[in-house]
Amino acid sequence: MRALYRRLADGRGNGYGRNWLGAHGKIPLYIRSIPGMLALKLTLVPLFLLIVSMSGKWWGPSIAGWLAGLPVVAGPILYLLVLEHGPAFGARAATLSLSAILASESFNFAYAWTCRSSSWPVALASGLIAWFVAACGLSGLPASPVWAALAALAAVCFGQSFLPRGSAVAAGAPLSRADLIGRMAAGAVLTLLVTSLSGRLGAAWSGLLAVFPLLGIVLSVSSQRAHGPAFVISLLRGMVLGRFSFAAFCLLLSFALPHQRRLVAFIEAALLAMFVQWCTKRLATTTRAKAAAPRVAAAE
Repeated sequence: MRALYRRLADGRGNGYGRNWLGAHGKIPLYIRSIPGMLALKLTLVPLFLLIVSMSGKWWGPSIAGWLAGLPVVAGPILYLLVLEHGPAFGARAATLSLSAILASESFNFAYAWTCRSSSWPVALASGLIAWFVAACGLSGLPASPVWAALAALAAVCFGQSFLPRGSAVAAGAPLSRADLIGRMAAGAVLTLLVTSLSGRLGAAWSGLLAVFPLLGIVLSVSSQRAHGPAFVISLLRGMVLGRFSFAAFCLLLSFALPHQRRLVAFIEAALLAMFVQWCTKRLATTTRAKAAAPRVAAAE
């Protein structure tokens, strides 16, 4: 054990020794305590999901709108990856998470077109296949923030241009206790799988799986079963508003993690994500108001 510790402290062995051992060569308490780390993996994402889901009820729509910009699943997973493997691993994973927007949009695209004429199991299978094919392609790209940002931008533009258009309005429905518990449980399972397998998967696939469309699957399937395909299409088209804040979060992490303390980098990324979310919603509201003005004038 002493020989292994010396190798890690010198930065040998896994290549990330000095990063995760800390500046003073001591193994942090949260890594030495395996039960503590396991508890963090099982509770961090569910806690964020609970806070964001209930924020409107607890603190009102203004605070809820700000918190909606937080990547409540991928953000905590990336933080746990940094704790376990160091900032270099985390920065690479964040870069691949940014490019994974393309994989998420591929899922939305396939699901939206398939659900128009097929049941939800067929649509779900189509979406998952599209996600996996896109993720495999992204895993072979250079881990460059520039390439990742271009892939994400191209995906958002393509999705908004070629997704089917639905006439239904995807209004927010009250979140039941069963739905909330299901989301929290799914978030905990995804976190545990990604972080537990990250050593074997590597930074690329860890970053891609951190953005696995977990909530998109839950919302799409439940919405199709309850409201039909038109509602699902409107829901998936509306998800693009959240892509920009998530992209800002991952892009800042990919640049900041190698040069700043991990907690500072994540706080800065979270603040930037909330600011971008606010700007996006404000721009969308202004655009809708301008589009509606001529129709109101014509009606008068």
